[in-house]
Amino acid sequence: MEAEIAISEAAAFRRTEARPLAFAVGFFFSFRLCIVLLAVRVFGVEPSTGTAVSIGLDLLLFGLVCFDSLGAGQRTLASTLRLPGILWVLIFLTFSGLSLAWSETASLPDSIAYWLGLVIDVANVALLLRRDARVDDAHSIMRGFIWSTCLLALIAWIMPTPADLRLGDEQFFNTNEIGNLCAFAIFFAQYLTRSEHGRWRLAKLFLAITLIRSLSKATLAAFVVSEIFLVVLDRSMSRKTRMLLMSGALLLTLAFWGLFEAYYEIYTTAGNQAETFTGRTAIWLYVATAATDHAWTPWIGHGFDSWWKVVPPFGNEMFEARHAENEVLQQFYAYGATGVLILVGIYGSLFRQLRRLPVPAMKVPFVCILIFVAVRGLAEADAFDLLLPLWSVVLINGVADR
Repeated sequence: MEAEIAISEAAAFRRTEARPLAFAVGFFFSFRLCIVLLAVRVFGVEPSTGTAVSIGLDLLLFGLVCFDSLGAGQRTLASTLRLPGILWVLIFLTFSGLSLAWSETASLPDSIAYWLGLVIDVANVALLLRRDARVDDAHSIMRGFIWSTCLLALIAWIMPTPADLRLGDEQFFNTNEIGNLCAFAIFFAQYLTRSEHGRWRLAKLFLAITLIRSLSKATLAAFVVSEIFLVVLDRSMSRKTRMLLMSGALLLTLAFWGLFEAYYEIYTTAGNQAETFTGRTAIWLYVATAATDHAWTPWIGHGFDSWWKVVPPFGNEMFEARHAENEVLQQFYAYGATGVLILVGIYGSLFRQLRRLPVPAMKVPFVCILIFVAVRGLAEADAFDLLLPLWSVVLINGVADR
C-alpha cells in the first residue's frame, strides 16, 4: 500500500509545467550575489550602483509576480501563509521589523531596505505558490537557482585567484558565498532528480567540483556530513550508486589534495588570525559579553542589522566580522532569547513538516539541507537572513504541503 502511494505521489510530481516567471525568480535569488561584483570589477562603477541595480531588479520581479498573481489562484494566500513553518517566518519578519525601532544599526535607511528585501523574497515565493496547486512553480524556482548557480560557478573559475588560493572576491563575492550557493543548488538538483525532473548529472558534478575548489571550510564540512546522511537515509539508492558516489568523492579528494596542502600552509602561517577558530572564539565571547549591554538585550537583542559596521574590529589585523560566526549566537545578539526561540520554531516546524512527506526519496534532500544548515551554523551565520534563507523555508514548506 505504501509503495502504491509513493508511486502515485511521484507521478503527480512528474506532471509539472515550466513556469518562466518562477524560473526568473529562482535565477535572481542566486545571481544577485554577484551583481555588485560585476558592477565594480567589470563596469567600474561604485558598489552603490550595483546595489541599486540589484534592488531595482528585485522590485521589478516583485511587480511582475504581483501582476501575475492577480485573479483567483488555485489556493488562497491565507491558506498558504497558515502553514506552520511559514507562520514562523512571518513571526521572524514581524519581530525583526519591529526591532528596527531599537536597532543600533549604522544606517537606518539601509537597514530598512535590507529588511524589505527579505519581505519581498518571501512574498514572491508565497504568491507563486498560491497560484499552484501542485509544485510547478516550486520546481521552476529550483531550476532557475541551479542554472544561475552554475553560471556563477563559471564566473568564479574565471576570476583571478586570490593570494589564499580560494575562489572568489573577498569584498564582493567571497568563497563562503560561492560554496553555499553550490551546496544549495546541489540539494535542489538532488531533489529534482528524485522527483524525476531531470538527471542534472553534469550540473551536480560541476557544482561539487566548484564547492571543493572554493575551499570554504565550514561549508565543505557541513556538505560532507549532510551527504553522508543522504547516503545512509536514502533507501531508494542502489548499492552501485552508493559505491559510485563514494568513489567519486575519493577521486575528487585525491585530485585536490595538493591544493588542500598548499592552502593549509597559507592558512596556518599567513592567514588572518581573526578568521581562524581562535578568532571565532573571540567573536563568540564578544556576543556573550554584549548580551548584558542593556537590561533588554538578553530578551530582545540589539536589533536588525546591528552588527556590520557597528561591532568594533577584532584582532591585530582589525578584522571586521560581518556576523557572529554562529547562527544561534547571531540570532541571540540581534534578537535575544526571542530570536533563538523563533529560530528553533522555524527549523523545528519545517522538520516536522518534512517528516509528513509521503515519498521518502524526495524527503531526504530537504532533511539533508537542515543537517547542512545545522552543521554550518556552528561556524557561520548570515548578517540579515537565516542560513536557510526565509524564501527557501517558504518554498520547502510549500512543497511538503502538496
